[in-house]
Amino acid sequence: MDKLYIGSHVSFNKDKQLLGCVEETLSYGGNCFMFYTGAPQNTRRNSINDELTLKAYQLMKEKGMELDKVIVHSPYIVNLCNEANFDFSVSFLTQEVERCNELGIRYMVLHPGSSVNMERSRASYNISKGLSYILDDTKSSNVMILLETMAGKGNEMGKCFEEIRDIIDSVNDNSRLGVCMDTCHLWDAGYDIRDFDGVLDCFDRVIGIDRLKCIHINDSKNVMGSHKDRHENIGFGYIGYDVLRDIVFNERLRDIPKILETPYVTRDDNSKERLYAPYKWEIEMLKSKVFDGDMIKKMRGYYE
Repeated sequence: MDKLYIGSHVSFNKDKQLLGCVEETLSYGGNCFMFYTGAPQNTRRNSINDELTLKAYQLMKEKGMELDKVIVHSPYIVNLCNEANFDFSVSFLTQEVERCNELGIRYMVLHPGSSVNMERSRASYNISKGLSYILDDTKSSNVMILLETMAGKGNEMGKCFEEIRDIIDSVNDNSRLGVCMDTCHLWDAGYDIRDFDGVLDCFDRVIGIDRLKCIHINDSKNVMGSHKDRHENIGFGYIGYDVLRDIVFNERLRDIPKILETPYVTRDDNSKERLYAPYKWEIEMLKSKVFDGDMIKKMRGYYE
């Protein structure tokens, strides 16, 4: 593999915005990243500071980072399935696409939605209709919306490739739609990613490998097919280090950014408060291709 594109979720705050994202990524040893343009649990957003954006571009150029390997994640609270809030969801996601365009970001990840109190076919129709409106209203942009593969928890849509395909196929102009895989979600949904080439072959048959633009790298706290969606640190869950390392270095994914979304680590085994970002250690461990069972212990020692 000529170049490994690996990074993590980072913070986009009002003081440093995109520049802060780049600096945090570099501190972890990454070369790509994902961020929310504001808090994921609400829709309040600060204006984009062009000066900070230009400084971020300059630093990225100096460090050999590529803007088309940067991902925005839309907030969780938006649900295109929900008919009561449909117009709001369409309006807000349209604004998010415009913010991505303003920042120069090409890809925005979206959880498809949740089919509460409705048939899944109706929920799928609502998602496709909403995406059609959003993409039509942002025709001057080249921002792609990436539907994320989901674990199937509760009424989540997108728990299988066929559901995502049906949403994409029903959008008027789907040229700016893609997919973001999540290893934890795939595993929890029942895909045996220990044979990841087999999963990619299935994806290619159902959706088309050309639509895959990003992959979230996470271990899982649960057995395959659990439909739980609980991320675990790399190598400390049911998927295991070797499987995730092989996915990261899979030649078919060489140009795709790999983004870690693993949980922060607690101060000790008896604590529930997650304090320490694991990404520096996990990125180093993946690059080394050797599992370190003492990673969490070393991390706690470093921060203490």
